Amino acid sequence: MNHNLITALFGLAASLSWGSGDFSGGLATRRANVLTVVVAAHALGLVLLIALALAWSEPFPSALDMAWGGAAGLAGAVGLVSFYQALAVGRMGINAPVTAVLAAALPVIFSVFFQGLPGLLQVAGFTLALIAVWLISRPERARGRPEGVGLALLAGLGFGSFFILISRASSTAIFWPLAAARLASFLFMLSLLLIRRQDLLPKLSAFPLVLLAGALDVAGNAFFVLATHSGRLAVAAILSSLYPAATVLLAGIILRERVTRLQAIGIFIALIAIPLISV
Repeated sequence: MNHNLITALFGLAASLSWGSGDFSGGLATRRANVLTVVVAAHALGLVLLIALALAWSEPFPSALDMAWGGAAGLAGAVGLVSFYQALAVGRMGINAPVTAVLAAALPVIFSVFFQGLPGLLQVAGFTLALIAVWLISRPERARGRPEGVGLALLAGLGFGSFFILISRASSTAIFWPLAAARLASFLFMLSLLLIRRQDLLPKLSAFPLVLLAGALDVAGNAFFVLATHSGRLAVAAILSSLYPAATVLLAGIILRERVTRLQAIGIFIALIAIPLISV
């Protein structure tokens, strides 16, 4: 089977898992504060990753591979905190797509320098996918003050760095480097939770959603690593970054939230981009 196709399938599986996890986590935050949900989901994800590594008898990677994983986790944690802060202080309609596009574009730039130029069809697919990510991430109306773009850029840098750093970990191990990433991000988030003196545990009613969000996030991370193992980082990162589409579609189906015209156009463009990237 074509390596690009395998990478694309894993990348799309990652986007579906991450998008579904964000939807579950979003529902959980209606019953508990955001940071508590994130910390609890990270803790559950860490336990699950260690259990999977032991169940698969995955060899423990080198200290360098674990360090790459830890660095990826810290980058992702900084990205997540910056993203939430950017949404809190500025315009979601600007800051959310800025973060999403930068997070997707950074690994593509890295891939060009270290893995060479992709074909013309893939370049066209990457361009369309970035446009799709921007459109899907935009709400119908931009509300809030025009601040926070710097935080949005920092968030995109953090998420994009996570993609790059985790791809530099072991070319064979999957779960141990991800466990290192999750441990680093968990400790970072836990320290913020303790500093802010917020609840350590979510309400019992939110726990099933937190568990689901943690499991889906782990699945997304694993699929992304498998995608980077099987092909170009750019293909894996771009297709994985389409995860907002899954969140939007689930919100429309389950919560009956209306998909905006721009989001519908973005999803349509993404469907055009996917086969171009997969060739």
